[in-house]
Amino acid sequence: MGKHTVMATQDDVRRICASLPGATEGQGRFGFSVEVKGRAKGFVWSWAERVQPRMARVPNDGVLAVLVPDLTTKEIILSLDSDAFFTEPHYNGFPAVLVRLEAIAPEELEGLLIDAWRCKAPPTLVRQYDEVRSIASSDP
Repeated sequence: MGKHTVMATQDDVRRICASLPGATEGQGRFGFSVEVKGRAKGFVWSWAERVQPRMARVPNDGVLAVLVPDLTTKEIILSLDSDAFFTEPHYNGFPAVLVRLEAIAPEELEGLLIDAWRCKAPPTLVRQYDEVRSIASSDP
């Protein structure tokens, strides 16, 4: 981790999420969700930063909020690289980490986004994704 010569961008997020079954980009604020029983369940979105006290939060497109499976995983990720990963009081007790796009390589971000999608995607889509990946990885 640490400083990267190639930093992740929103285009990388779009490319990675486009490979995830059922993932759709939201309208308005940057983010992606997957449909579960007719409802969109977000798994990654641009961080809404409180720039001024008692004022509305402002989307910060350079930072993503990314779901993680649980609070233990969150603590592990936060301990890996303080340049790339952080949190704030708004996310206390919530299984998500904040990720600075400028401090993470697209390959590292891909694993996080796939895991975030897995947190919300219905089992049928997860199985479909895993089957396609196992077939692709067994091709010569």
